[in-house]
Amino acid sequence: MRLLTLLAITLFISACSTSHQNQSVVGNTLPVMMGETLEKQTVEMPTMFSDPLTLLLIGYKQDSQFDIDRWLIGLDMTKTEVSVFEVPAIQGMFPRMFSTQINDGMRRGIPKELWKGVITLYADGDAMQAFTGNENGNNARVMLVNNQGKVMYFYDRGFSVSSLNDVRDLINRK
Repeated sequence: MRLLTLLAITLFISACSTSHQNQSVVGNTLPVMMGETLEKQTVEMPTMFSDPLTLLLIGYKQDSQFDIDRWLIGLDMTKTEVSVFEVPAIQGMFPRMFSTQINDGMRRGIPKELWKGVITLYADGDAMQAFTGNENGNNARVMLVNNQGKVMYFYDRGFSVSSLNDVRDLINRK
């Protein structure tokens, strides 16, 4: 009986997710999406980005946090000066039903002073995944956008020093 219940839950979760082919989004404008910070503030991307450049570290699965952490460490170690937001983009009705529990779990693992830098997309999680593609979902999507929402840089193949240097070169040209 327990195995049957686990199988039903697994099928339900996988039925709620859609696969989107990866694509380069450089030159495109980030679609308008609504999210919520861990401080419980509703925000609208990309209109909220007022700095000349903003770096989004987008994750589609919990395991993408490992990749995001490597990006954050690399940015910190190289003293890269840019606004950075972590963006968990979760698709499907099932996660939305448990958004409070998911957000509470993130709050327990993230220092309070960093909560404003985490924007979770639930209702628009699928829109973000469709925009970039979600193949190899453990890899973070790294997206540099200008204050008009135009994507200046995009990378989705996992952390590498050369990709960090590429995005830093664009940031330093501002």
